[in-house]
Amino acid sequence: MKASFLVKQISLSFAALFIFLSGTFASASPIPGNDSNPPKWEFLGSKKVDYTLDRDEIIVTAREGKFTAVKFLVKKSGINLHKCVVHFENGGIQELDLRENIPAGGETRVIDLDGKRRFIEKIVFWYDSKNYEDRKAVIEAWGRH
Repeated sequence: MKASFLVKQISLSFAALFIFLSGTFASASPIPGNDSNPPKWEFLGSKKVDYTLDRDEIIVTAREGKFTAVKFLVKKSGINLHKCVVHFENGGIQELDLRENIPAGGETRVIDLDGKRRFIEKIVFWYDSKNYEDRKAVIEAWGRH
């Protein structure tokens, strides 16, 4: 008799704890940036860059949606990214003054695009690279939906 009473008490305690915790977390406000639908990043294109001060373009072939932000990843060798101009499908442009020295394996901050969600046609960037390891850097452009 005592064992079944103890089992019922433990079961009721767990049920009460579950109800309490469910109510607590259900009413909690979400943490910014930690929602159930995190932003989706899409690869926009890449370019192998030369060793000197130069200008290159990435023609964006991703036409599957509009973008709210961009970021750049650097692989194989570091570069000094001076500025970038994002060209939109509607003819508008947005100039981004970056001035970032990005090591191999590094990336820029997330850069918000002006206006609402926009179609990107191409990205033009100015950079110089340091050829310390006799490898050409590769820069990747990523867009956030």
